[in-house]
Order: sequence, then structure tokens, then C-alpha cells
Amino acid sequence: QVQLVESGGGLVQAGGSLRLSCAASGRMFVMYAMGWFRQAPGKEREFVATINWSGSELYYADSVKGRFTISRDNDKSTVYLQMNTLRPEDTAVYYCAARRATVSTTTAYDYWGQGTQVTVSS
Repeated sequence: QVQLVESGGGLVQAGGSLRLSCAASGRMFVMYAMGWFRQAPGKEREFVATINWSGSELYYADSVKGRFTISRDNDKSTVYLQMNTLRPEDTAVYYCAARRATVSTTTAYDYWGQGTQVTVSS
């Protein structure tokens, strides 16, 4: 069992930056691929970024490529999402997720956090 707790969300102006963190409890964090997803009001949850256990495989949604960076610290059992040049359309609840397998850009993850709100004002 893995528990995931996101933090770092908030209100920011367009063009600003935020860094989200997701702390994992439970055993064997290093065995999990980690992902970030987001869900805006009235829309389906969508993929943002994913990283494999070692950080050697990274994938991003086209909408965030070049602006967002996913990383992980296995010693701290934490995954991060650095978000730069934020846009109003990035406004959503952001979720981290853990998958006991290779990376995936779908929602086929085993564990999910409760989400953190990111609001970007224009």
C-alpha cells in the first residue's frame, strides 16, 4: 500500500512558477513509476508527466512540454513537478499517482493522491 500526499499548489499569476511535491509513504517507493495528472472543472483527468524509477525515462503532455519538469528523489520518497511559465489553462486540480510497473501516459495507475489545486490568473 502506498499513500500519496501532494502539496505546493496555490494561486499564481500567468507567467509565474510553482513547484508541486508528492510525498509517498509505504515501502519500496523506488519500485514505482510516478505520474502527474490534472483535472479541470467539467473535464476529464488528463496526463501531465511521468517518470520511471530511476529518472531515466520522462514523458510529458504536449501542452506542458518545455514548461514543466518532473523529477524524483528516491531517498526522500518524493516526486516533484516544477511548473514554469504558467498559463490560465493550466488551472486544475493536480494529482500524483504511483504505478507498480513501467511508465504510462494513461490513468492506469495503482495509487492516487488527494490532489492539490493550482489556479493561474490572467
